[in-house]
Amino acid sequence: MASDPGRPYDRRCEHLSGVVRPAGPVGDGCAECLALGWSWSRLRWCARCGHVGCCDSSRGRHAHAHHVATGHPVALSLDPAEGWGWCYADELFLVESPPPGGGAP
Repeated sequence: MASDPGRPYDRRCEHLSGVVRPAGPVGDGCAECLALGWSWSRLRWCARCGHVGCCDSSRGRHAHAHHVATGHPVALSLDPAEGWGWCYADELFLVESPPPGGGAP
């Protein structure tokens, strides 16, 4: 992951050390929503502890609530079609870095 290069003033996230996308399944969904019988729009994964919470477009906003409660700064989207994350602390959109060599075979 890297800070979005399109952001002004060359802002950088200082919380990306060791952030990697989870290698496999991370659970059945947002645990808080499941316990309440709620549904969610999209899921976010805490890059510090692995908590899975629902996004800000969801009723519970549990990923954001997890950040507020713990201070864990970075959450990654778990949607397979989305390769991005968000740093709550720096309020910065994060994009996946291209693979070494630019991804060319």
